Amino acid sequence: MEQLHIVDACREQHFQDMSHLHALGWRVAYRDSIPADYMSREITDSRWVPVFRQNCEEGVYHGLLLYNGDVPLCCATYGPARVDRSAGDTICSFSSPDLACWGELISLYGHPDFWGQGYGSLVMGEVLRRLKETGYPGCFLYVLRENGRARRFYEMQGFAWDGHSLEIALTPDTVLTDLRYCKML
Repeated sequence: MEQLHIVDACREQHFQDMSHLHALGWRVAYRDSIPADYMSREITDSRWVPVFRQNCEEGVYHGLLLYNGDVPLCCATYGPARVDRSAGDTICSFSSPDLACWGELISLYGHPDFWGQGYGSLVMGEVLRRLKETGYPGCFLYVLRENGRARRFYEMQGFAWDGHSLEIALTPDTVLTDLRYCKML
């Protein structure tokens, strides 16, 4: 029997669980797009722990985790649009001054073993509810063009590409493209 519950990320274990979900998601979603040596060097289970800790301490960007009992299933980071700074130590720099009054979904990652079971939709719904309740007129996010599965998920959630993109040079030979998707709240 499922014991689903969403928690605000505020403890060290939460930060570790979120970072682990991010790493798992990257390893599966981008295994054909990102070189294995980069992946093993940069995408570690603990890579994002300091980012989530900093987000919590500063109170600007918020983390959510969906658990089944004590098993982490899905997580998200959200807050105001990143305009002049990033949400912690990200792989690249994002800035959307044209959407400065909007909310941003900075990340959404589910455990690959549970993809397609509706957990991402539950977390997304909670993020959008909170952003709307805070007064943001819309929400946007960045998703790699190379991640067709995630793009289809966001489109099913009512997001659409607004034509804005940016290139991310992970290595001299690996350049990916991030697409900005938007949705009015």
